[in-house]
Amino acid sequence: MQAVPQRRSRVPFESATSAQAGLAARYRAVRRASTALADGLSDEDCALQSMPDASPVKWHLAHTTWFFEVFVLERFAPAYVPAEPRYRVLFNSYYNGIGEQFSRPLRGMLSRPGLDVVRRYRDRVDEALCALLAGASLPDEALALLELGTHHEQQHQELMLTDVKHLFSLNPLAPAYRDRGARRAAPAAPLEWVGFEGCAAGIGHDGSGFAFDNELPRHQQPLMPYELASRPVTNGEYRAFMEDGGYARPELWLSDGWTARGTQGWTHPAYWAARDSAWFEFTLRGLEPLDPARPVTHLSQFEADAYARWAGARLPTEFEWERAAGAAACEGNFAESGALHPEASPALPLAAMYGDVWEWTASAYAPYPRYRPAPGAVGEYNGKFMSNQYVLRGGSCATPRSHIRATYRNFFPSAARWQFSGVRLARDAG
Repeated sequence: MQAVPQRRSRVPFESATSAQAGLAARYRAVRRASTALADGLSDEDCALQSMPDASPVKWHLAHTTWFFEVFVLERFAPAYVPAEPRYRVLFNSYYNGIGEQFSRPLRGMLSRPGLDVVRRYRDRVDEALCALLAGASLPDEALALLELGTHHEQQHQELMLTDVKHLFSLNPLAPAYRDRGARRAAPAAPLEWVGFEGCAAGIGHDGSGFAFDNELPRHQQPLMPYELASRPVTNGEYRAFMEDGGYARPELWLSDGWTARGTQGWTHPAYWAARDSAWFEFTLRGLEPLDPARPVTHLSQFEADAYARWAGARLPTEFEWERAAGAAACEGNFAESGALHPEASPALPLAAMYGDVWEWTASAYAPYPRYRPAPGAVGEYNGKFMSNQYVLRGGSCATPRSHIRATYRNFFPSAARWQFSGVRLARDAG
C-alpha cells in the first residue's frame, strides 16, 4: 500500500527553507509516534511474527529507518556512514533495485539485532537526518523523498497496530495492547441512501500538497446515477447475514470467494468468537462483547461483496466513493483518538467516510490513465503491485489523521482480513 510522491516545483530560498523546517518538524513527530506505539510492549512482543503477511514490530521500526538511510542519507549526506552494511539486506522489504532482501516469512526468526540495537539504529539515523535538515537548503528530490518517507512510516504505524492485533489474538490469554476498558457504542444511526447524479467526475489528486503517485494523474471518470449508504454496515446487520445462512449460500459469493470461504473455514468475520451463546470480538483492548452498533470490520473483499449481494445492493466503485467523499469533511475516528476500534456512526448524511474502517470497493487496483512510475528503485514503491488487488478507501481507526485524504488509494488482495476493513453499500439509481 505504497506509492511515490509527486515532484515539488522549485520555490524561492525563503520558502524552501520554511518548507524544510516544516518537514523537519513533521519528521520528528512521525518518528516519535512510531516509537510510542511500541511503548508497553515487551521485547518478545516486538520480535514475534504471527503470519507471513505480518511483520514484527521490531522489523517495522528498523525498516522505516532503513528507508531514510538508503534513500536519503546515502544520497544526500556524503559523510554519513551506514550503521551496519548488512542492514541493507536485512531490512529491505521488496526493493529489487536496491538488492537482495531477507525472506519476508522469516522476519520473526530475527532474534538479532535486539530491540535495543534497533532503537539505537533509529537514534543514529534520526540524528543524521535532523542535522541534514538543519543545514543548507536541500534539493527538491531530497525533500520529496523525505516527505515520502514520513508517509511511508505512517503506513507502517498502521501495520504495527494491525500486526500486533493479529499476534495477540493467537494468545489464549487474549492480552490487551492498550487497556482502556470496554465501551458500549451509541445506537447505530438508521441506514439511509444518499443519491448522486450521473456526471463526468474529476478523479485523482489535484496537485495541492502531498500525494502518492497512484493518485495521479487527475482525470475525468464518467459515472452513472447511483446511491451510497449513509454509513458503514454494522456488526448487527452483518450478524443478520450470518443468521440467514450467508456463509452457506454459494449464490451470494464470487467463485474465488466461495473457495476461500471453504479452504479458510470462514463462518464469521475475523476476531469474532461465540461463547455461551453470545458473540465476542477480540480488539486491541482485549476481548469485548460484540457491539451490534459498531461498524463490522476485518472482512475480506469476498465477504463484503457477498454481504452486499445478500442486502440487494453492491460495493461502490472507488470513483463513486471518491466523488461522494469529496463533499464530506475529512474527520473521523483515527489513530489519534486512542479508541483503536471502530465507533458507531453519527446520524449524518454521509457518516464515517473517513476513519473507523477502510471501505472495500468493487474496483481492481489499476493505474490511472497515463500513469507512469518513477524511475529507479523508488518506482517499485507502488506500480508493481497493480495486479490481483482491490482498492479500499477512507482510512481506519488505526490510520494517522494527517495521512488520509479523499484521493488516497489503499489496496489489498481480496482475501485479506487482518486490516480494519469494512463495507459501505451502494446501488444504482435512476
